[in-house]
Amino acid sequence: MYDQSRIEETEGLVEALGVELGFTECLRVRKPNAAKLLGEGQLSHIGDLLDDCKGNLIVIDCLLTPIQQRNLERTLNVKVMDRTGLILEIFGVRARSAEGRLQVEMARQLYERSRLVRTWTHLERQRGGTGFLAGPGESQLEADRRMLDGRIAKLKTDLEAVRRTRRLQRAGRKRRGAPIVALAGYTNAGKSTLFNTLTNSTVFAADMPFATLDPTARDIELKSGKKISMIDTVGFITDLPTHLIESFRATIEEAIEADLLLHVRDISHPETERQAADVDDVLSQLEKDTKTERPPVIEVWNKADALGEDMLAVFKAGSANREDIILTSAINGDGLEDLLTLIQETLFSSTREFEIKIEPKFGKARSWLHQYSNVIGETVDEFGNVILRVSLSERELNQFVHEHHEIDIDDVILSSKKTF
Repeated sequence: MYDQSRIEETEGLVEALGVELGFTECLRVRKPNAAKLLGEGQLSHIGDLLDDCKGNLIVIDCLLTPIQQRNLERTLNVKVMDRTGLILEIFGVRARSAEGRLQVEMARQLYERSRLVRTWTHLERQRGGTGFLAGPGESQLEADRRMLDGRIAKLKTDLEAVRRTRRLQRAGRKRRGAPIVALAGYTNAGKSTLFNTLTNSTVFAADMPFATLDPTARDIELKSGKKISMIDTVGFITDLPTHLIESFRATIEEAIEADLLLHVRDISHPETERQAADVDDVLSQLEKDTKTERPPVIEVWNKADALGEDMLAVFKAGSANREDIILTSAINGDGLEDLLTLIQETLFSSTREFEIKIEPKFGKARSWLHQYSNVIGETVDEFGNVILRVSLSERELNQFVHEHHEIDIDDVILSSKKTF
């Protein structure tokens, strides 16, 4: 049995690279060949198909070992790309900002580093070689490994600077008192279209995988007058290469460190549940790696306009029984007012204004409040204690208590009141 939706997804990835699709073939591999993955009969069949369409590239939708990739290229006499390589190529084409290109290059170098096993066609892009099968020779193995290690070390340093910049930007948004709402979800779920509709922006949005690589932030004023900062992030996909997760950590962390996460789902897709599970897996891994608890999540069941009447009724009934789900259409605007109302209630229902007394010896606690909360005002009493008026959500208050356990929170809170 094969998964038709997976085949269609791969076809979309190939077309997103700007490659003309010659043929699609689903092959059953009972026992993968360690050297070539496929059997000789299957390779002969693939060779005939390549000849018929005059193809010069074949994409195999799985993870190939370096040996398999080299042997397939030699046998078929065309460039061979596995799923990881395909996604990396798409990211390389789509990256527009300096930050995006840096993250893609890091992912590519990590991928190349993992494939230094007597195969050289994958290094030609970096070293200016030509042809798919020609290579500089096995004597270059150690030299190439040192070359890649040096590049990776430099890129890691540059990416750490990107992560620091991202943290400063998040802290700046918090100082402005704007809670951060991040859009996350499977690629092509409609995140950018939803973002454009909600923020009146013109971020590039298209019916194709990975239309968005560079995160974009825009401020929105809700009906209550409260402001939020909304961020569009890169989409996830099944078998998202680990190299990309590592390299795009600075970008993906925008989702896990937001105040609220909108999980945008293409509810019309036949594999919407599997896609949601894949997104959840990536977020769970980020929680583990960053030791950061996932923020509250609202599931946005998008593309309701693509549902038939019967399925639309089913999903309406399903979303009506859940307080954390909104059925929407970013195209025609259905459900968006309800979504903004739910965002407002989720973000501000637990927010209170506190008067907090900080003794001089607790300077780090005062700095934390300035960095991670909305400080409304600050005075000093006759004993030299700083009295801060701050706006804190329940989550932020708990984080403050956790990071400054030396302070008895009951003693330092002088007053509190609801702000919404």
